[in-house]
Amino acid sequence: MRPGQQLLLPANPLFIWGSLAVALLLNMLPLGRTPWLPDFLILVLVFWSVHQPLRVGIGAAFFFGLCMDVHQTALLGQHALAYTALSFFAITIHRRLLWFSVPSQAVQVLPLFVAAHAIELAIRMVSGGAFPGWTVILAPLIESALWPVVSIMLLAPQRRAPDPDENRPL
Repeated sequence: MRPGQQLLLPANPLFIWGSLAVALLLNMLPLGRTPWLPDFLILVLVFWSVHQPLRVGIGAAFFFGLCMDVHQTALLGQHALAYTALSFFAITIHRRLLWFSVPSQAVQVLPLFVAAHAIELAIRMVSGGAFPGWTVILAPLIESALWPVVSIMLLAPQRRAPDPDENRPL
């Protein structure tokens, strides 16, 4: 923990899995297939893999990847492989990542987002799919820019005091 960082309450498992379900539903919105659209499920998976690696891990990433494969009628395992690799690398760097400020974290998770989209694109291209265009590069950049917003939103329930008291600073 960095000096001066606020002590957080434990994360509620219902909130964790609820936020993952909401991110899955956001990905399933019928907005069309635009390659620059950010993958909200990737954002939330990386966030919880960094902050709660014992609760959200590779198994959850694989499950949500299969859900996205079925929803998008993609090659079965395309998203699952990308999400599991992403979750593995997020868990690998989670201790180091938490020492940085949120904007610095956004810069450091950018290669994870790029790698996940590169895996999806490579599998799509190997299986005979069409290249979606160069706008696919924008998705990891937008996801990295959304990292501070997601961090503030998902850590908000943990920041409140358990029983507020004006005589106790924690």
